Amino acid sequence: MKPARTKTPRKPVVKKGSQTNLKDPVGVYCRVRPLSFPDQECCIEVINNTTVQLHTPEGYRLNRNGDYKEIQYSFKRVFGPHTTQKELFDVVANPLVDDLIHGKNGLLFTYGVTGSGKTHTMTGSLGAGGLLPRCLDMIFNSIGSFQAKRYVFKSNDRNSMDIQCEVDALLERQRREAMPNPKTPSGKRQIDPEFADMINVQEFCKAEEVDEDSVYGVFVSYIEIYNNYIYDLLEEVTFDPIKPKWNSCSTPMRNADFVPPQSKVLREDKNHNMYVAGCTEVEVKSIEEAFDVFWRGQKKRRIANTHLNRESSRSHSVFNIKLVQAPLDATGDNVLQEKEQITISQLSLVDLAGSERTNRTKAEGNRLREAGNINQSLMTLRTCMEVLRENQMYGTNKMVPYRDSKLTHLFKNYFDGEGKVRMIVCVNPKAEDYEESLQVMRFAEVTQEVEVARPADKAICGLTPGRRYRNHARAGPVGDELLVTEVVLQSFPPLPSCEILDINDEQTLPRLIEALEKRHLLRQTMIDEFNKQSVTFKAMLQEFDSGALNKENYIQGKLNEKEKVISGQKLEIERLEKKNKTLEYKIEILEKTTTIFEEDKRSLQHELEAQNQKLQRQFSDKRRLEARLQDMVTETTMKWEKECERRVAAKQLEMQNKLWVKDEKLKQLKAIVTEPKTEKPERPSRERDREKATQRSVSPSPVPGDVYKTRGGGQSVQFTDIETLKQESPTSRKRRSSSAAPAQPDGAESEWTDVETRCSMAVEMRAGSQLGPGYQHHAQPKRKKP
Repeated sequence: MKPARTKTPRKPVVKKGSQTNLKDPVGVYCRVRPLSFPDQECCIEVINNTTVQLHTPEGYRLNRNGDYKEIQYSFKRVFGPHTTQKELFDVVANPLVDDLIHGKNGLLFTYGVTGSGKTHTMTGSLGAGGLLPRCLDMIFNSIGSFQAKRYVFKSNDRNSMDIQCEVDALLERQRREAMPNPKTPSGKRQIDPEFADMINVQEFCKAEEVDEDSVYGVFVSYIEIYNNYIYDLLEEVTFDPIKPKWNSCSTPMRNADFVPPQSKVLREDKNHNMYVAGCTEVEVKSIEEAFDVFWRGQKKRRIANTHLNRESSRSHSVFNIKLVQAPLDATGDNVLQEKEQITISQLSLVDLAGSERTNRTKAEGNRLREAGNINQSLMTLRTCMEVLRENQMYGTNKMVPYRDSKLTHLFKNYFDGEGKVRMIVCVNPKAEDYEESLQVMRFAEVTQEVEVARPADKAICGLTPGRRYRNHARAGPVGDELLVTEVVLQSFPPLPSCEILDINDEQTLPRLIEALEKRHLLRQTMIDEFNKQSVTFKAMLQEFDSGALNKENYIQGKLNEKEKVISGQKLEIERLEKKNKTLEYKIEILEKTTTIFEEDKRSLQHELEAQNQKLQRQFSDKRRLEARLQDMVTETTMKWEKECERRVAAKQLEMQNKLWVKDEKLKQLKAIVTEPKTEKPERPSRERDREKATQRSVSPSPVPGDVYKTRGGGQSVQFTDIETLKQESPTSRKRRSSSAAPAQPDGAESEWTDVETRCSMAVEMRAGSQLGPGYQHHAQPKRKKP
């Protein structure tokens, strides 16, 4: 019969957006694998536990600038070549398993170039188990004693769980065990020697604060994404004799049992989480059973031999660990039969296929197609990360292309805030992988800038804690009473043998009576002692009660005083809070005012600087203009000074010439006037006139230097300098003219007049040539006929 369903308080509704403000960046870790050969050239160096540095190999040393190029990349943690699997698990996967047990989702995936150690990191090798077996070991170490019986939880096709009562679960177990080939492996099955060393974890690891009032169930599933199609690696394909069989090359084959698996589709559940529809989920109860399921799927995974890796993964594998948790009822004996109280958390361990270049792998045919699909899905993952980073950093609302690849579409809920995301970047330090490692580092740099919303905490069911061990605690006092009785009986003396073999035996009964009397006396003594001790204990108990009462009264008085003090302090705290709020309001107003003043100050400073710059420009323009005007004034002044000097000199020369001409005329006139009257001499011949003219003294020249004019008879007349003539006194000039002019006959007077006219013309022409073209000659007097 089904147990009666007990009512429990309804769990509070947790708003999905209540913690959207709390975000955590994607945890990106780097693991450097050791070199295959010690003499290989290395291009990656571990600087410290958070930084690696890439050195350009000899073949790529010269870049575009012709310099050596060294780049450093930072991670949350860097693991060197000598890092153990235990150290990596403690830092990266341990927090995710702890969150899984406490009802939170997690995603852990490895990323890197082919041959960089991704599968070794996730699965491990002989003697060194990877992250996957260590996660399983920690889960079962934590919930081992709290696991529900098999088939209490039952998965459905809607990405949720149904819960069954104990009777239905028992019938389900009996039905499964009666099947000839049970689908679920038994926990008593012998461990496969292929992976026995992988799951033999020496270090014990367990989560803390596990809810003891709940039961747990673990379900695992294993899928692969091959050529952008999803396949279930745990699917048991039934043999159909009618349908043809196909081999891995998609061609029909005879006499074989191979049937190609069918691809699965992605669907969305009622909580908008993506899941693989029709995927096989196996309930496991131990690490051996869980890893056996994983190993069966691992053998079906597509692996091929390439030029770079002997066992290269040709698909992305996803191993899901789903933990189902349901609380116990109020009695602590049965599982609470309410589906709403079930908590489902999931940890996805993803081993991504390595990115590769076809010119290095020499891939052809199917291998080339596989490499193209692998690179395309990884490129879509990188594009999604870049769009998420751009939306978060710049506030844009671009659509993230999750649907471009099945890989990103399956895990879009994790990037939308449904769990923590961790990525391990695996790199090979050999020089041949330099370019691929550089691209991997750039992708890791973008990924660790993406922030994911922190998942909400699990809701509390509302039942009283400690329900599981309540009945065990009640059985404690009964056992103590039995123990005290046994101790008391052992203190009595032993009874003698009561067997009477002879009718005349008179010793057995007296010995028995004596022993019973001793036991009776001892009992009376113990009763008296017990009574005395009871009285003493009662007195002590009364004294203790009175002391406790006094202490209680004292404590109550103290509590009343403390309550009064606390109430006073509360009032004071309220007053201080009000005062604090008032001060905060004032501070806010002052901050706003200060901000306004600072903005005004900055604007005024900018305006002042602009005005200063404008004044400086005007001042510099003014100085340049003043200098230019000064140069123009100086040049104009010098020009006009020269022009004035030239004009003054010309005017002085003109006046001097006029004065000289007047003086000459006056002298000649005076000489003519003062010349004594004598008789007319005879008319001399031309030769005589020439001789006399030669002997006559001439007047000084009006111009500097000597000027010669030819008279009609071919004789020349010499003139002296004007300055010499000016410096002479009138008396000396008169004396010189009178001494230089001898008595001449009347016929010579007309010739002298002609000489005078010519001399005046020569003086005027000479002055005109010195004064320039603007000077106008005086009108020449008409020449008198002799």
